[in-house]
Amino acid sequence: MWMPGLFIIILAVFFLASAIRILNEYERGVIFRLGRVLGSPKGPGLIILIPVIDRMVKVSLRTVVLDVPSQDVITKDNVSIKVNAVVYFRVLEPMKAVIDVENFLYATSQLSQTTLRSVLGQAELDDLLSHREKINERLQEILDTHTEQWGIKVANVEVKNVDLPQEMQRAIARQAEAERERRAKVIGAEGEYQAATKLSEASDILSKNPMALQLRYLQTLIEISTEKNSTIVFPIPIDLIKVFTEKLTK
Repeated sequence: MWMPGLFIIILAVFFLASAIRILNEYERGVIFRLGRVLGSPKGPGLIILIPVIDRMVKVSLRTVVLDVPSQDVITKDNVSIKVNAVVYFRVLEPMKAVIDVENFLYATSQLSQTTLRSVLGQAELDDLLSHREKINERLQEILDTHTEQWGIKVANVEVKNVDLPQEMQRAIARQAEAERERRAKVIGAEGEYQAATKLSEASDILSKNPMALQLRYLQTLIEISTEKNSTIVFPIPIDLIKVFTEKLTK
């Protein structure tokens, strides 16, 4: 008598294990009943399925971080480089992600690789190194346009590493050194120009006021005498003596 009861219990446990599904808050389930999609995606929470008849495909709605492997790229100015990137995307419409594409993760990965080679192949090396933000925006725009039909939203694309050949690295280093030398020479020339301008203005002022020239001469003597304790003979300008002689004759 206990055999039929045990069989019923085992059948009930199997039925419950096959029928009950629990989806997390970030998960949705696309249910197929006899091969046809059953309404809208289900979840989160408790989901009841009919064993054998129903089949559920779970889709995560969290942001996926996709690492794009290193790609060989020839830039517009014929420089061979290796570039890798990272893509951030998430599923917005689970039904499209399941029905319209066989494997949306693999499809997005392949699309990211081909788009990376295509976009960077149209850019010059200097633009890639100095205007990376614009290239990232261009990559994100192209990927988002193509993945929209799969119910996927590409939030961001970042080019991570750009590996240059050794000879190109040496050329860039020489170029940077030449640029630093050019800037140093420009700054030195600008300083000389400003100093010459100030000296010219000072000479104009002193030429218009002889007493200012005499005061500057005396100030120079005081500065030299305080710096070095030694006897220094300076020729005294006649104009300086003339001032004292005029005061004595009065």
